Amino acid sequence: MASELATAMADLDEAKVQGLVQAGLAQGVSPAQLLEECREGMTLIGKRFESGEYFLSDLIMAGEIFKAAAARLTAQPGTVPAKPKGVVVMGTVKGDIHDIGKDIVVTMLRGAGYQVEDLGVDVPPERFVEAAKASGAGIVGLSGLLTTSFDPMKQTVEALSAAGLRPAVKVIIGGGPVTEKVKEYVGADHLGHDAQEAVRLCDRWLGGNQNG
Repeated sequence: MASELATAMADLDEAKVQGLVQAGLAQGVSPAQLLEECREGMTLIGKRFESGEYFLSDLIMAGEIFKAAAARLTAQPGTVPAKPKGVVVMGTVKGDIHDIGKDIVVTMLRGAGYQVEDLGVDVPPERFVEAAKASGAGIVGLSGLLTTSFDPMKQTVEALSAAGLRPAVKVIIGGGPVTEKVKEYVGADHLGHDAQEAVRLCDRWLGGNQNG
């Protein structure tokens, strides 16, 4: 059964989330435990989005509430961060500056317990390669909202291959105009239709089952 904090998070009750975080800290509850309860709430939010109860605007709001709570909890002295499930590099590819979809995926992945290296927007292929090498990422996520993003996505996958990172490092692509045909053209491993699917794919690839 979900905790009161997880439920408040899932209900998008920002004031209640802030109050419960403050009360929990005052009562000596560990920041790590409170953060885990916020993550449980994010999982519930993902399920509500999948069922059609929540919409994109709700995910954006959830991301803001979670980021505020996480920033407060991780700033607590003596907080030992939980070991992440894995490392994911995310960015909007070169020539595209749209970030709402990417930011939602980043927030949902962090809420699910992943370390996410967010490279921002207009990211060239070599930057993805550098970040994947430096972080030891198991997955690279490429976002793009423009049809002109397809070639930079393809170039990024080719750069990862040239650097010897493929196929060990999986590639997910996502964005409004992205289709299965685009996935094949780009050479990506999977197309993520929404943030919750991206979390499931990362769980499948980094959660012990690397063959999915």
